[in-house]
Amino acid sequence: MPADDHPQITLITPPSFDPGNFSDRIARVLDGIEIACLRLSLGTKDEDTLMRAADAAREVAHARDVAVVIDNHLILAERLGLDGVHLTDGARSVRKARKELGADAIVGAFCRASKHEGMTAGEAGADYIAFGPVGETRLGDGSRAEFELFEWWTEVIEVPVVAEGALTAELVARFGPVTDFFAVGEEIWGAEDPLAALKSLMAPLG
Repeated sequence: MPADDHPQITLITPPSFDPGNFSDRIARVLDGIEIACLRLSLGTKDEDTLMRAADAAREVAHARDVAVVIDNHLILAERLGLDGVHLTDGARSVRKARKELGADAIVGAFCRASKHEGMTAGEAGADYIAFGPVGETRLGDGSRAEFELFEWWTEVIEVPVVAEGALTAELVARFGPVTDFFAVGEEIWGAEDPLAALKSLMAPLG
């Protein structure tokens, strides 16, 4: 990636939120900084809750020409007019998602820290590969997606790559030259002013 081609931002929703109130918070962030994609990442499996959240997010995002993807739910992505899916099971569901949603849909795959899984997902038709966490977190098995993985990927593979998980301003500065996107969510939603928190996190990019 050219040095002047800054990574774009994917905004991840909190795992739960009130669609009515949260629409305003999302809108403020989308109006205050350029966002490439909004990712619905909800902890619930309740279809009604998912549908209401997706409707609210789509309305806010599409009004600002921001794409919306949802974690894993192929049926809801199609039914609710979203732009695609973010698959959290690596390469496993990529071919199925591409077949069901069509060539124009966004299909992304989260591949933890596995180069092999990422390559397999890319070959299966994923539009982007996400690796993470890049920062320190107590979640999962403690493994991290290291700088060398992104460095290699950017040099060798054409499929866009996303860095996510426990991001800090220091990590943004370090990974900026070797990633196409930063996916940001939990890092900002606990702040009183999520937009200010996001701008501070991304400040090293200039």
